[in-house]
Amino acid sequence: MLALPSGQSPVGPALVADDAASDPVGSILAQPLDSQQLLQGRRELQILHQGQVYRLQQTRQGKLILTK
Repeated sequence: MLALPSGQSPVGPALVADDAASDPVGSILAQPLDSQQLLQGRRELQILHQGQVYRLQQTRQGKLILTK
């Protein structure tokens, strides 16, 4: 795993994939990702997960909805 400056958390698929490969059981606690980093100013994004497309939407009230 890469060493990051103090106060920074690892973000990005390469780092997440490295953690998953080294810990197939999933005992490593997941680091929270900021929703604004995921959405990048959009109200909706599509996520491909195990061949299925999911939609992550932000409501007008700022809540998140994940649908298949």
